Amino acid sequence: MPKNLVIVESPAKAKTIEGYLGKDFTVKSSYGHVRDLQKGDKAIDIQNSFKPTYEISPDKKEVVKELKKLSKEADTVWLATDDDREGEAISWHLKESLDLDDKKTRRIVFREITKNAILNAVQTPRGIDIDLVNAQQARRILDRLVGFEMSPVLWKKIKAGLSAGRVQSVAVRIVVERERDVLQFNPTALFKVTAEFKDGNKSIKAELPTRFDTEAEAQTFLTKLIGADFFVRDLEKKPAKKSPSAPFTTSTLQQEASRKLSFSVAQTMTVAQRLYEAGKISYMRTDSVNLSDFAIDAARNTITNNYGADYAFTRRYKSKSENAQEAHEAIRPTDFNVQQASTDRNEQRLYDLIWKRAIASQMADARLERTVVTIGNNKSPENFIASGEVITFEGFLKVYLESKDEDDEDEEEIEAKTGGTATLPPLKVDQKLGLNQIVAVERYTRPPSRYTEASLVKKLEEMGIGRPSTYAPTISTIQKRGYVIKEDRDGRERKLTQLTLKDNAVKAAVITENTGQEKSKLFPTDLAMITNDFLVEHFPNVTDFNFTALVEKEFDDIAEGKIKWQNMLKDFYGDFHKQVVQTENVERSSVNSSRILGVHPETGEQVSTRLGRYGPFVQIGEADEEKDIKPRYASLRKGQLIENITLEEALELFKLPREIGMFEDKPMVVAIGRFGPYIRHNSKFVSIPKTDDVMTIDADRGIELILAKRQSDAEKLIAEYPESEYVKILKGRWGPYLAIGKNNFKLPKDREPASLTYAECLAIAGLDHDPTDVDAGLAKPKKGKAAAAKKTVAAKKAPAAKKAVAKKPAAKKVAAKKPAAKKPAAKKAAAKKPAAKKAAARKK
Repeated sequence: MPKNLVIVESPAKAKTIEGYLGKDFTVKSSYGHVRDLQKGDKAIDIQNSFKPTYEISPDKKEVVKELKKLSKEADTVWLATDDDREGEAISWHLKESLDLDDKKTRRIVFREITKNAILNAVQTPRGIDIDLVNAQQARRILDRLVGFEMSPVLWKKIKAGLSAGRVQSVAVRIVVERERDVLQFNPTALFKVTAEFKDGNKSIKAELPTRFDTEAEAQTFLTKLIGADFFVRDLEKKPAKKSPSAPFTTSTLQQEASRKLSFSVAQTMTVAQRLYEAGKISYMRTDSVNLSDFAIDAARNTITNNYGADYAFTRRYKSKSENAQEAHEAIRPTDFNVQQASTDRNEQRLYDLIWKRAIASQMADARLERTVVTIGNNKSPENFIASGEVITFEGFLKVYLESKDEDDEDEEEIEAKTGGTATLPPLKVDQKLGLNQIVAVERYTRPPSRYTEASLVKKLEEMGIGRPSTYAPTISTIQKRGYVIKEDRDGRERKLTQLTLKDNAVKAAVITENTGQEKSKLFPTDLAMITNDFLVEHFPNVTDFNFTALVEKEFDDIAEGKIKWQNMLKDFYGDFHKQVVQTENVERSSVNSSRILGVHPETGEQVSTRLGRYGPFVQIGEADEEKDIKPRYASLRKGQLIENITLEEALELFKLPREIGMFEDKPMVVAIGRFGPYIRHNSKFVSIPKTDDVMTIDADRGIELILAKRQSDAEKLIAEYPESEYVKILKGRWGPYLAIGKNNFKLPKDREPASLTYAECLAIAGLDHDPTDVDAGLAKPKKGKAAAAKKTVAAKKAPAAKKAVAKKPAAKKVAAKKPAAKKPAAKKAAAKKPAAKKAAARKK
């Protein structure tokens, strides 16, 4: 056996490193953490200084068994996990789980997976940094305490199955508060005046710095300028420069990949992880903007060779954050001479972004000449301003220019996206200019922008909440838990008044603009609104921005050995647990999860809205068992919230279901169900796309969608059987499968799907009779029974079964619920046993 065992956390990382080390080294992966806090609420002994109880994860027992065997046979064990707190904790857990001897154990760290970095790390080993381990332990224990004590409170007071977390609850609060800022924003109308002058056949666009409050003021101004002479009153030319941005940190990479590549935060980290493990980039979890001397020299050589010595300019960046601690270098290529790093499209796109940003950071400033022209007239003291710029030396702009978030852009920058910066013709003072037209158009002030994943990361970083390793999982978690939805939303048409002075006459017109359009924005759900308000009221410390940032600072202090982790947890837990106990006295009815909207104008019944098991809904009337009166219900539509829906909007929901016409002598009825709007026709259902409004969709569009669904179903259909309408063999994303109603089953790999007989299909499903409505809606049979049936089918070598009968395709979207889609729910139930028990009790 080799003398040296190297343990890393990733198989891909192991493969790369193994290529750099000699035959005396074996490199194995632990596949991440091998142990964690044990399940349930007994993992932390609060009375005994928060002593944790760890257990080897069930799926890692074989991994640990193999590593323990190899470690005993090796002379030296090298723990080569990532160079951050999480990586240090993985190494510590490995040492503890494998019973490693200190004398033959070495901890090595590196920030890039290159041959030089690996060999240098082996030459300079160290011990495990227990302060970094304790910082990770403190975070893990504190978050477990918060989750295990707060979540049951939410189950009792709001809704079963909810979860809460220290960082995720603050992230939700940020999104909720921004949404309320947007909803409460009252736009103000102003008239913006622009002009187009001419110098011969060249046009000059200019703007009036003054805005007018009313149409009358704008009309007066334009009328005053009828017949005016225009001239260059002043001309100013001055040099300017633009400097490049620092190389990427984790958060800036996530932001820029979102803006330029439309990557989610989680996708960015997944792709960056693959690039790192392949040895193409340095470590991607970092809040440092520093580059090593080696990297700076390599970048300068690449710039000089590719663009010339004039483009090279050495810069050293310093992190603004006092707590930059994860790694000690920015994200950069490991070899600046490599521009094609991967055949995978997304990996190459992200690598290209990292390469350009790092190279640009070591390039010269871009030099520009900016010209500002003041254009006056003989009838009014107001001046128009025209500006333009000419790039005299590209510098870093030859490679890269950083994008901006909406909140960081001014109006001119937004408009410049479509037209770019103007280049002005040669002009001189007192030069006369012709006039093409002057336009005064009504504009409205913009509300604050809703968060994207990228801008939320930026906000969390600015507030000192979380660290590079926490941004992606936090944002993913709040979406998975149903607190936040990321989606596009269509804008609405708004009419604007436009006044135009042209040919010595002012004319008015009404134009339209699309306002409020959103792309990949984060919207809080009603669940988020209600949960956030409850937590802010009853757990003010946990949801306080400054307090949460202070906790992060204390984790940093633990990592630096300044404070003991047990003391930090004790200080936090005391007040927190008191708040948990106090919530026992909160009546569920006092939680603001419902609103009375008013009374029905015709029946006088009370109209209210509340949060239900499957989401928010509106209710008309109250149940009365003696009079056999049942309330009427309607689900809220996308974009509607419990806290701001009006009575009129609520009553509109009860216009559904509505009949939109007849097709093939059967009515077409539109409604909104649990999974969104749909058309019901001939007992079959067709989803209505997001681009259609369920309240205005007409018969022609309904027929179009029904026919499109039939065509889609026909393309999916491989076989159907005259014995039962429920049994079909369909094409799926992962290959052919058997569908019986809402249940899906895998097919034998050694059989042609279309050759399966009806009897064989029943055997695969574990049925011994023809399926009925009940069977079609039931959950799948147990794996053992279905698996045995498949083996029986596969073993048969009967001639090809009777071919599928060509029938009308099934209209029901049987593939809507694949078994795979149920896995997350199963995991969730397993992770929260108390909730599962409660649900079972209710059913009983």
